[in-house]
Amino acid sequence: MKTSHEFVLTLSCPDTKGIVHAVSGLLYQAGCNIIDSQQFGDVQSEDSTGLFFMRVHFAAPDHLADATTLDKLFAHVREQFKMTAQIHARSRKPRVLIMVSKHGHCLNDLLFRWRSGWLDIDIPAIVSNHPDYAELAASYGIPFHHMPLPTGSGMDVKRAQEQQVEALVEREGIDLVVLARYMQILSSEFCAFLKGRAINIHHSFLPSFKGAKPYYQAHDRGVKLIGATAHYVTADLDEGPIIEQDVERVDHTLTPEDFTAVGRDVECVVLARAVKWHTERRVLMNGHKTVVFK
Repeated sequence: MKTSHEFVLTLSCPDTKGIVHAVSGLLYQAGCNIIDSQQFGDVQSEDSTGLFFMRVHFAAPDHLADATTLDKLFAHVREQFKMTAQIHARSRKPRVLIMVSKHGHCLNDLLFRWRSGWLDIDIPAIVSNHPDYAELAASYGIPFHHMPLPTGSGMDVKRAQEQQVEALVEREGIDLVVLARYMQILSSEFCAFLKGRAINIHHSFLPSFKGAKPYYQAHDRGVKLIGATAHYVTADLDEGPIIEQDVERVDHTLTPEDFTAVGRDVECVVLARAVKWHTERRVLMNGHKTVVFK
């Protein structure tokens, strides 16, 4: 089958018997070929949501090779099981907007992974409140939008700048916004606008080491593990549903600058994984948590 004939179905619904049979049976009857299928029922613990999650990568015959047509095909099953379901064409690359401030390691890493083909996405724009990475963006042929926020800007100024970003998101048909060390606190209005389609990255020392130079604070306390967390953006600062985390060991022989370098590397890897999994439709929301089909 051609890539243009490949689709990803993601769904969640109350867990019950017969869901997998209904979905796979419908695809079989329609002449589709299941390439990969994963499922999970959150029913095992006291705080379970009772939901069932499924991701199916399949190929469709010529007469069904359209997401809208396939979506209509699933109407009855969706209604029967009270599903939240989406069908995504793999031929359409997700459009990703990257936002950055002064620290460019995550931006640089994402751009390299995109150029090398590891991230199968389009990047129509980069936004920054500083001009530092205009040349980097130009070297990749990506439009750079400098939207400054002078030190001490009030909420009205910040909100006006966010509205510029919102307009850009709408104009460019952006599917995902990545905060690649974009060091600004977002308003609740902006978070609501980006709900479920914005990913942030930060070190995993929180809530212990807040504020400036957290790696220096960690060094001063003799920390032995350095980690990073990628999560969806919500109005609760740095507390959105977690997508990915990782850690690296450090020891007493390392300087604060070494800690910072290790932290940068972990942040890059964790953010790249989160972006890849989201854009491959592998991440499903489960209340304040996520289900990630790797």
